[in-house]
Amino acid sequence: MNAHTDYLLHLADNALVLGQRNAEWCGHGPILEEDIALANMSLDLIGQARLLYQHAAALMSDGATEAVTEDALAYFRDAAEFRNYTLLELPHHGALAPGAAAERDYATTIARNFLYSALMVLLWEALQSSHDAQLAAIAAKSLKEAHYHLRHSRDWLVRLGDGTAESHARAQAALNHLMPYAQEFWTPSAMETAASADATGVATATLQAAWNTLVDDALLEATLARPPAGGYIPQGKKGLHSEHLSYLLGEMQGLARQHPEATW
Repeated sequence: MNAHTDYLLHLADNALVLGQRNAEWCGHGPILEEDIALANMSLDLIGQARLLYQHAAALMSDGATEAVTEDALAYFRDAAEFRNYTLLELPHHGALAPGAAAERDYATTIARNFLYSALMVLLWEALQSSHDAQLAAIAAKSLKEAHYHLRHSRDWLVRLGDGTAESHARAQAALNHLMPYAQEFWTPSAMETAASADATGVATATLQAAWNTLVDDALLEATLARPPAGGYIPQGKKGLHSEHLSYLLGEMQGLARQHPEATW
Protein backbone atom coordinates (compact mmCIF):
# COMPACT_ATOMS: atom_id res chain seq x y z
CA MET A 1 0.00 0.00 0.00
CA ASN A 2 1.30 3.47 -0.85
CA ALA A 3 0.25 7.01 0.07
CA HIS A 4 -2.14 7.29 -2.88
CA THR A 5 -4.06 4.10 -2.16
CA ASP A 6 -4.02 5.03 1.53
CA TYR A 7 -5.64 8.34 0.59
CA LEU A 8 -8.29 6.55 -1.47
CA LEU A 9 -9.02 4.24 1.46
CA HIS A 10 -9.33 7.27 3.76
CA LEU A 11 -12.04 8.69 1.49
CA ALA A 12 -13.72 5.30 1.08
CA ASP A 13 -13.66 4.50 4.80
CA ASN A 14 -15.23 7.88 5.60
CA ALA A 15 -18.12 7.16 3.26
CA LEU A 16 -18.61 3.54 4.35
CA VAL A 17 -18.50 4.19 8.10
CA LEU A 18 -20.94 7.11 7.97
CA GLY A 19 -23.17 5.19 5.56
CA GLN A 20 -23.27 2.28 8.01
CA ARG A 21 -23.93 4.61 10.96
CA ASN A 22 -26.78 6.45 9.27
CA ALA A 23 -28.29 3.14 8.13
CA GLU A 24 -28.91 2.38 11.82
CA TRP A 25 -31.88 4.74 11.54
CA CYS A 26 -33.54 2.52 8.93
CA GLY A 27 -36.89 1.58 10.45
CA HIS A 28 -36.35 3.95 13.38
CA GLY A 29 -36.54 7.40 11.77
CA PRO A 30 -38.39 10.14 13.68
CA ILE A 31 -40.89 10.40 10.81
CA LEU A 32 -41.42 8.22 7.74
CA GLU A 33 -39.96 10.75 5.31
CA GLU A 34 -36.76 11.05 7.35
CA ASP A 35 -36.48 7.29 7.61
CA ILE A 36 -36.43 7.12 3.82
CA ALA A 37 -34.16 10.17 3.42
CA LEU A 38 -31.48 8.77 5.73
CA ALA A 39 -31.65 5.37 4.05
CA ASN A 40 -31.16 7.01 0.65
CA MET A 41 -28.23 9.07 1.90
CA SER A 42 -26.68 5.93 3.36
CA LEU A 43 -26.94 4.31 -0.06
CA ASP A 44 -25.28 7.36 -1.62
CA LEU A 45 -22.37 7.08 0.82
CA ILE A 46 -22.00 3.32 0.38
CA GLY A 47 -22.06 3.86 -3.38
CA GLN A 48 -19.23 6.37 -3.06
CA ALA A 49 -17.31 3.92 -0.90
CA ARG A 50 -17.72 1.17 -3.51
CA LEU A 51 -16.32 3.32 -6.31
CA LEU A 52 -13.33 4.31 -4.19
CA TYR A 53 -12.67 0.76 -2.97
CA GLN A 54 -12.88 -0.56 -6.53
CA HIS A 55 -10.36 2.04 -7.68
CA ALA A 56 -8.01 1.34 -4.76
CA ALA A 57 -8.35 -2.43 -5.28
CA ALA A 58 -7.42 -2.11 -8.97
CA LEU A 59 -4.30 -0.11 -8.10
CA MET A 60 -3.34 -2.52 -5.31
CA SER A 61 -3.85 -5.56 -7.56
CA ASP A 62 -1.49 -4.25 -10.23
CA GLY A 63 1.50 -6.60 -10.12
CA ALA A 64 0.21 -8.45 -7.07
CA THR A 65 0.05 -12.27 -7.05
CA GLU A 66 -3.51 -12.20 -5.69
CA ALA A 67 -6.16 -9.69 -6.73
CA VAL A 68 -7.49 -7.32 -4.07
CA THR A 69 -11.27 -6.84 -4.09
CA GLU A 70 -13.60 -4.13 -2.81
CA ASP A 71 -15.18 -6.67 -0.47
CA ALA A 72 -11.80 -7.52 1.04
CA LEU A 73 -11.17 -3.83 1.72
CA ALA A 74 -14.59 -3.27 3.28
CA TYR A 75 -15.13 -6.53 5.18
CA PHE A 76 -11.75 -8.00 5.99
CA ARG A 77 -9.74 -5.13 7.45
CA ASP A 78 -9.61 -4.61 11.21
CA ALA A 79 -10.41 -1.32 12.95
CA ALA A 80 -6.75 -0.24 13.15
CA GLU A 81 -6.52 -0.47 9.35
CA PHE A 82 -9.46 1.89 8.78
CA ARG A 83 -8.60 5.52 7.96
CA ASN A 84 -11.93 7.28 8.60
CA TYR A 85 -12.38 10.39 10.73
CA THR A 86 -13.24 9.52 14.33
CA LEU A 87 -16.27 11.85 14.10
CA LEU A 88 -17.99 9.43 11.73
CA GLU A 89 -17.79 6.31 13.89
CA LEU A 90 -19.36 7.84 17.02
CA PRO A 91 -22.81 6.60 18.09
CA HIS A 92 -25.92 8.74 17.67
CA HIS A 93 -25.78 10.22 21.14
CA GLY A 94 -23.69 12.44 23.37
CA ALA A 95 -20.64 11.44 25.37
CA LEU A 96 -22.50 10.74 28.62
CA ALA A 97 -25.34 8.58 27.25
CA PRO A 98 -25.18 4.78 27.46
CA GLY A 99 -24.57 2.87 24.26
CA ALA A 100 -28.04 1.42 23.85
CA ALA A 101 -29.65 2.00 20.47
CA ALA A 102 -32.69 3.40 22.29
CA GLU A 103 -30.54 6.41 23.22
CA ARG A 104 -29.98 7.52 19.64
CA ASP A 105 -30.49 11.26 19.27
CA TYR A 106 -31.54 12.75 15.93
CA ALA A 107 -29.87 16.09 16.71
CA THR A 108 -26.52 14.30 16.99
CA THR A 109 -27.09 12.60 13.63
CA ILE A 110 -28.02 15.88 11.96
CA ALA A 111 -25.11 17.84 13.47
CA ARG A 112 -22.61 15.18 12.36
CA ASN A 113 -24.04 15.00 8.84
CA PHE A 114 -23.91 18.77 8.60
CA LEU A 115 -20.25 19.10 9.74
CA TYR A 116 -19.12 16.30 7.41
CA SER A 117 -21.18 17.18 4.33
CA ALA A 118 -20.02 20.83 4.57
CA LEU A 119 -16.49 19.50 4.27
CA MET A 120 -17.25 17.04 1.50
CA VAL A 121 -18.96 19.62 -0.74
CA LEU A 122 -15.69 21.56 -0.67
CA LEU A 123 -13.43 18.52 -0.93
CA TRP A 124 -15.26 16.79 -3.79
CA GLU A 125 -15.36 20.11 -5.66
CA ALA A 126 -11.58 20.46 -5.33
CA LEU A 127 -10.94 16.80 -6.17
CA GLN A 128 -12.60 17.23 -9.56
CA SER A 129 -9.20 18.65 -10.59
CA SER A 130 -7.26 15.66 -9.24
CA HIS A 131 -4.45 14.35 -11.45
CA ASP A 132 -5.97 10.92 -10.81
CA ALA A 133 -8.62 10.94 -13.55
CA GLN A 134 -10.60 8.13 -11.92
CA LEU A 135 -10.75 9.96 -8.60
CA ALA A 136 -11.74 13.18 -10.39
CA ALA A 137 -14.67 11.34 -12.00
CA ILE A 138 -15.76 9.89 -8.64
CA ALA A 139 -15.57 13.39 -7.14
CA ALA A 140 -17.81 14.84 -9.87
CA LYS A 141 -20.46 12.20 -9.20
CA SER A 142 -20.19 12.44 -5.42
CA LEU A 143 -20.38 16.24 -5.38
CA LYS A 144 -24.01 16.20 -6.50
CA GLU A 145 -24.90 13.86 -3.64
CA ALA A 146 -22.91 15.88 -1.10
CA HIS A 147 -24.82 19.02 -2.07
CA TYR A 148 -28.08 17.24 -1.25
CA HIS A 149 -26.71 15.87 2.04
CA LEU A 150 -25.58 19.36 3.05
CA ARG A 151 -28.92 20.94 2.17
CA HIS A 152 -30.82 18.27 4.11
CA SER A 153 -28.69 18.47 7.26
CA ARG A 154 -28.50 22.28 7.18
CA ASP A 155 -32.27 22.62 6.88
CA TRP A 156 -32.79 20.30 9.85
CA LEU A 157 -30.09 22.01 11.90
CA VAL A 158 -31.89 25.33 11.43
CA ARG A 159 -35.27 23.76 12.25
CA LEU A 160 -33.93 22.20 15.44
CA GLY A 161 -31.84 25.16 16.55
CA ASP A 162 -34.52 27.73 15.82
CA GLY A 163 -37.33 25.48 17.06
CA THR A 164 -38.53 24.71 20.55
CA ALA A 165 -36.49 25.21 23.70
CA GLU A 166 -35.89 21.44 23.87
CA SER A 167 -34.86 21.06 20.20
CA HIS A 168 -32.54 24.06 20.54
CA ALA A 169 -30.92 22.62 23.66
CA ARG A 170 -30.43 19.21 22.05
CA ALA A 171 -28.96 20.68 18.86
CA GLN A 172 -26.58 22.83 20.90
CA ALA A 173 -25.54 19.84 23.02
CA ALA A 174 -24.87 17.82 19.86
CA LEU A 175 -22.69 20.59 18.44
CA ASN A 176 -20.82 20.96 21.72
CA HIS A 177 -20.11 17.22 21.68
CA LEU A 178 -19.14 16.84 18.02
CA MET A 179 -17.38 20.07 17.04
CA PRO A 180 -14.06 19.18 18.74
CA TYR A 181 -13.86 16.05 16.54
CA ALA A 182 -13.89 18.28 13.44
CA GLN A 183 -10.39 19.44 14.35
CA GLU A 184 -9.15 16.23 12.75
CA PHE A 185 -10.17 17.63 9.34
CA TRP A 186 -7.41 20.25 9.49
CA THR A 187 -4.50 18.28 10.90
CA PRO A 188 -2.67 16.77 7.91
CA SER A 189 -1.57 13.15 7.85
CA ALA A 190 1.34 11.78 5.82
CA MET A 191 -0.98 10.32 3.14
CA GLU A 192 -2.78 13.66 2.68
CA THR A 193 0.49 15.55 2.45
CA ALA A 194 1.77 13.12 -0.19
CA ALA A 195 -1.52 13.19 -2.13
CA SER A 196 -1.52 16.98 -2.11
CA ALA A 197 2.12 17.12 -3.22
CA ASP A 198 1.49 15.05 -6.36
CA ALA A 199 -1.88 16.79 -7.04
CA THR A 200 -3.91 13.60 -6.76
CA GLY A 201 -5.37 14.83 -3.47
CA VAL A 202 -6.14 18.09 -1.70
CA ALA A 203 -4.58 19.68 1.39
CA THR A 204 -7.78 19.74 3.44
CA ALA A 205 -6.53 22.62 5.59
CA THR A 206 -6.85 24.90 2.53
CA LEU A 207 -10.63 24.37 2.77
CA GLN A 208 -10.94 25.44 6.40
CA ALA A 209 -11.86 29.09 5.78
CA ALA A 210 -14.64 28.15 3.35
CA TRP A 211 -15.87 25.46 5.77
CA ASN A 212 -15.95 28.00 8.60
CA THR A 213 -18.11 30.29 6.46
CA LEU A 214 -20.60 27.48 5.67
CA VAL A 215 -20.79 26.46 9.32
CA ASP A 216 -21.02 29.96 10.80
CA ASP A 217 -23.76 31.01 8.37
CA ALA A 218 -25.87 27.98 9.29
CA LEU A 219 -25.30 28.38 13.03
CA LEU A 220 -26.32 32.05 12.85
CA GLU A 221 -29.58 31.11 11.14
CA ALA A 222 -30.12 28.27 13.61
CA THR A 223 -29.48 30.60 16.59
CA LEU A 224 -26.82 28.17 17.79
CA ALA A 225 -23.48 29.14 19.33
CA ARG A 226 -20.29 27.74 17.90
CA PRO A 227 -18.38 25.83 20.60
CA PRO A 228 -14.71 26.80 21.07
CA ALA A 229 -12.11 24.56 19.44
CA GLY A 230 -9.48 22.87 21.55
CA GLY A 231 -8.71 19.72 23.47
CA TYR A 232 -7.54 16.39 22.12
CA ILE A 233 -7.33 16.12 18.34
CA PRO A 234 -8.64 12.70 17.19
CA GLN A 235 -6.44 10.62 14.88
CA GLY A 236 -8.83 8.18 13.27
CA LYS A 237 -7.33 8.73 9.81
CA LYS A 238 -4.04 7.49 11.27
CA GLY A 239 -5.74 4.31 12.52
CA LEU A 240 -6.21 5.43 16.15
CA HIS A 241 -9.95 4.99 16.73
CA SER A 242 -12.48 5.13 19.52
CA GLU A 243 -13.89 1.90 20.94
CA HIS A 244 -17.06 2.49 18.90
CA LEU A 245 -15.54 1.53 15.53
CA SER A 246 -14.88 -2.08 16.52
CA TYR A 247 -18.54 -2.58 17.48
CA LEU A 248 -19.72 -0.99 14.24
CA LEU A 249 -17.38 -3.15 12.14
CA GLY A 250 -18.37 -6.24 14.13
CA GLU A 251 -21.96 -5.78 13.02
CA MET A 252 -21.11 -4.74 9.47
CA GLN A 253 -18.49 -7.43 8.81
CA GLY A 254 -19.99 -10.32 10.78
CA LEU A 255 -21.81 -12.10 7.95
CA ALA A 256 -18.95 -11.78 5.45
CA ARG A 257 -16.42 -13.09 7.97
CA GLN A 258 -18.59 -16.04 9.01
CA HIS A 259 -19.21 -17.03 5.38
CA PRO A 260 -16.22 -15.67 3.44
CA GLU A 261 -16.88 -17.74 0.31
CA ALA A 262 -20.63 -17.24 0.25
CA THR A 263 -22.32 -15.97 -2.91
CA TRP A 264 -25.91 -14.99 -3.55
